[in-house]
Amino acid sequence: MTDDRYGLFERFGIELECMIVDAETLAVRSVADRLLIGESGEPSAEIVVGPLCWSNELVMHVLEFKTGEPATSLHGLIEPFQQSIALANQKLAPFGGQLLPSGMHPTMDPSREVKLWPHEYSAVYETFDRIFDCRGHGWANLQSAHLNLPFRDDAEFARLHAAIRVTLPLLPAIAASSPLMEGRPTQWLDTRLEVYRHNAARVPSVSGLIIPEPATSEDEYRQTILEPIYADLEPHDPQGVLRDEWVNARGAIARFDRGTIEIRVLDTQECILADLAIAGAATAVIRMLAEEATAPVAAMNALPTEQLAAILAATIANGDTATIDGRDYLQLFGWNRNSSVRASDLWSHLIERYLDDGQDRTRWEAALEVILSEGCLARRILRRIGSEPTRQNIAAVYRALVLSLERGTQLR
Repeated sequence: MTDDRYGLFERFGIELECMIVDAETLAVRSVADRLLIGESGEPSAEIVVGPLCWSNELVMHVLEFKTGEPATSLHGLIEPFQQSIALANQKLAPFGGQLLPSGMHPTMDPSREVKLWPHEYSAVYETFDRIFDCRGHGWANLQSAHLNLPFRDDAEFARLHAAIRVTLPLLPAIAASSPLMEGRPTQWLDTRLEVYRHNAARVPSVSGLIIPEPATSEDEYRQTILEPIYADLEPHDPQGVLRDEWVNARGAIARFDRGTIEIRVLDTQECILADLAIAGAATAVIRMLAEEATAPVAAMNALPTEQLAAILAATIANGDTATIDGRDYLQLFGWNRNSSVRASDLWSHLIERYLDDGQDRTRWEAALEVILSEGCLARRILRRIGSEPTRQNIAAVYRALVLSLERGTQLR
């Protein structure tokens, strides 16, 4: 570790993925490279656009917006991201495209429609495709919001990793936004995470149980998580193209190369305000736990990964109405009333107590209240579509999501 690393909660990184679709039909449009033109005049994996960066990974119909430099606060980011959304839509218009939010495209057939990114880093994506076949929903049809939190050394890593590990199962309860696949409701409100957790089934160690195993140092993390992945991949990737920290597909991954942990379990929401409100709520809870306000790190790490994965499965399926069981788990969050609680009630308790002050707090609270009182976005999508979903009903709801993204307002 070096002295120029940021310490706990000194900086924040946000990455938000949106899909590019046809403005009339809502079919995916694989034109990301037309927006990502670098200084050389050729397509680039990442370009700087004002205070943010635009980038692409793996597939040609996804555009990612992210903080160019680590932000000093999550407050104050709504407007820069909203301006980038407007600019991207303006640039997509001549191609007949527009941005569509949420965790998955509701009617896409990835086996037929996906196009992999053929430019910079294409060798990496081709290797993923050769090993795992990326023409499936778990690779080609998923949009997420990534939250990056820093650590300076092993001591800070231990606290941050433990806090994130036990918070991950709660996040789909407020972030699930993907209830449809191939034109039909699934049995999961967070279908993106459900298909994601199976996308590397050929080499199971790559994603594990999505919840990372406990680790209190870089050495322990490498021995417990990374080295087994590299060893299992070697027969499929003898050149070591994928031998890097980012091949780890757990719901939170340590990036020791830049001193951060990247949280990946958040579905993209219908607007920037909701994305950042959820990131703010997640950060507040993680900070509270990392400060050991309600439980020591040892108690967090003592919880079996399998127990946390079972809670995650419940929130993937039921979102805000999932029942969170386990007195030992709930006590980590200062919940001592009983041994089970509805996820939305636990989140109300946590947001009321721990959401941090700042210029966007009032807007965050209002956005989170919509989620807690009217349901996560997946539930609101299903409510609008009705009991007998048709392609027409689905298209109407997702056109409303396009407007939500453009206007910065939530779907009600």
